[in-house]
Amino acid sequence: MTDTAPRGFEERLRDTRAKLAGEVDLWVATAGASGGAHLVPLSYLWDGVAFLVATPRASLTGRNLLADGRVRLGLGPTRDVVIADGLAEPVDAADLDPETGDAFAARTGFDPRGLDEPYQYFRIRPQRVQAWREANEIQGRDLMRDGRWLG
Repeated sequence: MTDTAPRGFEERLRDTRAKLAGEVDLWVATAGASGGAHLVPLSYLWDGVAFLVATPRASLTGRNLLADGRVRLGLGPTRDVVIADGLAEPVDAADLDPETGDAFAARTGFDPRGLDEPYQYFRIRPQRVQAWREANEIQGRDLMRDGRWLG
């Protein structure tokens, strides 16, 4: 616990947007009827509107997202966390424009387009975003609802 005063909405929103743009990896939580909950770290590209991730199409995460696009993302440490609930839309590598594929590869240091194992890209549009550092920031943690930034 810290005695640091909670951030105001505008500061928290700025910090969150900076984290989305500045981080490279996040936690991706999915669920499936047969596999239960599943959590993996993946690299991502943030374009200001959506996250782009890639995972083997046959992986549990890939299968879960293809069956049910609901996903929860987590960025940052537990005492400076951003949680995003979103909807994942599959994007086949052949349908990904080359500039976006190049930007993903440059940002993440990973280019699944040249691998033998078939990878599936997913564009994840956040519907809800929350951010907090300590218990004193739990109130007011919602920064986005229904896909729209608050404020």
